[in-house]
Amino acid sequence: MSNEEVPETKGVSVQLLATVDLGPEIEGMEGRQLRMRMVTIEPGGVFGPMHDHKDRPGTVYVLQGTITDHRDGVATEYGPGVGWPEDRNTIHWLENKGTIPAVEISVDIVKQQ
Repeated sequence: MSNEEVPETKGVSVQLLATVDLGPEIEGMEGRQLRMRMVTIEPGGVFGPMHDHKDRPGTVYVLQGTITDHRDGVATEYGPGVGWPEDRNTIHWLENKGTIPAVEISVDIVKQQ
């Protein structure tokens, strides 16, 4: 993890699109669900703070705009039609440096609340 200063979350809205209870579907997955969300990061917005995906693997797909993913001291920009995995080694934060809202679809496996 880098020593960069990570701003707090701002300008982010999250819409829950769907969930599936994985317990009845896959042996050993009791208490977990597959979750799909649409995340919108406004221009200048930040999806932080720095967070990991241990015990919460997922994938992201960008629908609109550009999202900058900060991990391991490297900033990588992802535009529409591109995605990335978020595995147990992922420690990152996201921001929108662009001029239009950035919209992603995020699918992950989470512990049920």
